[in-house]
Amino acid sequence: MRAPAGAPPVAVAVVIPARDEEALLPAALASVRAAAGHPGVGATPVLTVVVADTCTDATAAVARAAGAQVVPVGFRNVGRSRAAGVLTALSFFGDVPGPVWIASTDADSTVRPDWLAHQLARAAEGWDAVVGTVTADRWPPGKPHLAARYHRLYETTRPPSGRPWHHPHVHGANLGVGSRAYTAAGGFPPAALDEDRGLVDALERTGARILRTADCPVTTSTRTTPRAQGGFGDHLANLERAVPPLAASSGEPVS
Repeated sequence: MRAPAGAPPVAVAVVIPARDEEALLPAALASVRAAAGHPGVGATPVLTVVVADTCTDATAAVARAAGAQVVPVGFRNVGRSRAAGVLTALSFFGDVPGPVWIASTDADSTVRPDWLAHQLARAAEGWDAVVGTVTADRWPPGKPHLAARYHRLYETTRPPSGRPWHHPHVHGANLGVGSRAYTAAGGFPPAALDEDRGLVDALERTGARILRTADCPVTTSTRTTPRAQGGFGDHLANLERAVPPLAASSGEPVS
């Protein structure tokens, strides 16, 4: 299924909020740089914006060294950070004669080389937003029970092989939206949690054409000491507490 064709984006802004991410940010930025160089992106200009929120380490320096635009803030709020990054990017591209595609990911995640090309292709089909999935990477040693439960719960609604999965998930690590739809929806809400879902909910209310797809997942960290309380890291920590290793390895029900 395709949405009605609309004006294709003429520029891309990749927005990454970060708080003390000097260790993981280089891999994230390297993956975005590779995605920006994909043949499917062509000559479309790509700006990467890192929003350094209350950082006490070298996050900002790492980002600048990689060629990213850095926005230092003191919000301690991921919704406000993402919104600030988008505002900076749209101001940078203020004179372009067309919509800007806003691609959101996270500092502890890495995108595929075709990530931006995939989103731009969907935008060219007429989709206002692309809501993607994530895959978890580098599970802690000795915790197969955690990985198994996560995968089972995450993919509960996936249909049989070969059918598109219009999944229920929303991740700021894998989200794209056109600037016109973003503005009409009011942008990222100033929320410390679920700001990504808040934006998608607003997009739905304003009638945006939203594609939920698992075709181009982003790889994200499995750390259980998250930067944002209540986010993906806390979700993994809760799963670990819910499933004792012995119960999971013995074949006992864990759902």
